Amino acid sequence: MRFSRWVLGPAVLALVAATAGCGGHEHATAGRPADKVYSAASASAPGVVRVVAVGDIACEPGEAVTATTCRQADTASLATRLRPDLVLTLGDHQYNANSTAEFAGSYDKSWGALLPKTRPTIGNHEYVTPGAAGYYTYFKSRQPGPPGYYRVVAGGWNIWVLNSNCDKVSCRAEAAWLNRQMKAHPSRCSIVTMHHPRYSSGLEHGNNTAVKPLWNAAYRHRNDVVLSAHDHDYERFRPMDAKGHVKPRRGMVEFVAGTGGKNLYHLGTRKRGSVYYQASTPGVLLLALHRGYVSWSYRALSGAALDSGSRRCH
Repeated sequence: MRFSRWVLGPAVLALVAATAGCGGHEHATAGRPADKVYSAASASAPGVVRVVAVGDIACEPGEAVTATTCRQADTASLATRLRPDLVLTLGDHQYNANSTAEFAGSYDKSWGALLPKTRPTIGNHEYVTPGAAGYYTYFKSRQPGPPGYYRVVAGGWNIWVLNSNCDKVSCRAEAAWLNRQMKAHPSRCSIVTMHHPRYSSGLEHGNNTAVKPLWNAAYRHRNDVVLSAHDHDYERFRPMDAKGHVKPRRGMVEFVAGTGGKNLYHLGTRKRGSVYYQASTPGVLLLALHRGYVSWSYRALSGAALDSGSRRCH
């Protein structure tokens, strides 16, 4: 691994690792400050933060590249060309076990150049290595450590990076933490990231009910966007609540962006609220965080925008 990259890059963001009182199966490191802040100057237009988001990224070292598998070098190149201020990786960074050696042999050789701008979300494959040790070691300067959830401030936006592995951490305790933190740090515009999507039309995984406590807490505080992955496809949903209802004015827009390069899955049963689905090309989601609204476009490897839109904050 290239530890020389583990410094803050030119991004409009501040990491607030609010780890006190987290509870659950994992516990925050004793003595860690409740708020650890990182900040830097913007590389974008004033008042706009460019964000690249995607998950399910790197194949095992040496695995063969095909048209739809092991394209992590190409998605990293695409992400770089999009000139992000902030990179939100959405879990399952390195297959198969997310070990330190695998990170060094594949993820670091592709997405490693974006490490100074990255704030990662932990996925399920991270835990194939006991305690997600490879993930916490590789990203040790980019997130606060166990239990794996924290706050990022980008421009006027709060971004809540969550751990949706509810068999590894207590998602009810995490939801209580999120509720307290969102109440203590209100903002008009906010995003929640978690690896497991509440809604997904992907054949491999589909809807996930375990994350409902996290969705309920975010919905209670009028969160705007949820970013997830897990199913290896791209999908966008209409504004939803945690109970499967479309809520055009109050709901949260969920994106599933599991197209980071590993491989692509297939469409299962199209779920209520699904607006756009594709699993034919890897790519990344580009968000522009403005004052009071967000715009987005899903970019294929060619750079073409396959899905785009915008929405005002609540």
